Amino acid sequence: MTSSEDLLDDPTGLAAGDPGGMLPAVASAAAQVREAAVLAAEAGVSSLADDGRPRSVVVCGMGGSGIAGDVLAAVAGSTCPVPVVTHRGYGLPAWVGPMDLVVAVSCSGSTEETLSALEEAVRRGCRLLVVGRSGSPVDDLGQRGKAVFVPVTQGRQPRASMWALSVPLVVAGHGLGLLAAPPDVVEHAASTLEDVADRCRPDAASLVNPAKRLALDLQDRLPVLWGTSPLAGAVAYRFACQLNENAKLLATWGVLPEANHNQVVAFDGPFAGGSSRSDDDFFRDRAEDEDEEPRLTLVLLRDAEEHPQVARRADVSAELARERDIPVVQLQAEGGAALSRLASLVGLTDYASTYLALLQGLDPTPVDAITALKDRIRS
Repeated sequence: MTSSEDLLDDPTGLAAGDPGGMLPAVASAAAQVREAAVLAAEAGVSSLADDGRPRSVVVCGMGGSGIAGDVLAAVAGSTCPVPVVTHRGYGLPAWVGPMDLVVAVSCSGSTEETLSALEEAVRRGCRLLVVGRSGSPVDDLGQRGKAVFVPVTQGRQPRASMWALSVPLVVAGHGLGLLAAPPDVVEHAASTLEDVADRCRPDAASLVNPAKRLALDLQDRLPVLWGTSPLAGAVAYRFACQLNENAKLLATWGVLPEANHNQVVAFDGPFAGGSSRSDDDFFRDRAEDEDEEPRLTLVLLRDAEEHPQVARRADVSAELARERDIPVVQLQAEGGAALSRLASLVGLTDYASTYLALLQGLDPTPVDAITALKDRIRS
């Protein structure tokens, strides 16, 4: 019988199971960062500062495009002088107006919710930045509102274009004085992603490949993903979405300390480890355990910048989980700048979600249920 490690350590088999090329797309992250920074500069995102600092930044996008707003907020952090809001839906909140910068992000350029929000922003005379496909409806609508437009190279799934979609926002945020991401910081993030890609490449054995090890840790499990800072929380959400779309796996996510006030109770629930089950029968047939529902695995995404009490909460959460036979995996952010720390975690977890799909015999690229849903609401 072929072991899980053998499956992951067969580069030819991995390529055969990945006809849509998700692994190469994930490996393109560093190149995306560099290209997007150039495209943003060429598009003139620096001109957004000509009218001064906006009252707020509202990023409109869905799915793999909407994550760009979370990246901007995470990199800007708590020192950002204005609110950064990610709006996932139709229209716009009533308070958004000409004093606000509305950013519409759509990899395809035709996301109906984003188009609805952008149309409302144009109508209200908001300042505009648009990131998407050239010649698409979002490009055309942005031109009506005199938006700064940054094109996105096509050929990848939106979720595999995160850096192409997010970096223009980070570059714009730097120009507006919302965050510090000069060219050297952007380049360091790209280098970080290159390092992750080298460690997580398909021909690196499971024994030394952190993404393959993480995929093995999550095989046949229900992942609980907790970030220890707002930045790590954004990665937890991204990882959950990647597990949803790539591995077709349900996952829950949260941010400490909030997750300690609700989700931690699941440690004593029906999906926890064996020792937490009050109805456990010592004399039951253990062979039947193979047919039981999946159990929880706690994944702690640790940031280098944690509140001391949050760090303590993370440590105690891990203790509580282990006492209940719930496996715990801890992933540590690397790098100094926020963009690099985020890149180190996103790079690793993007690879892991793809390897987990391939480990399960699933093509990570198609999202048939999403396609079917869109087709039905159009009919």
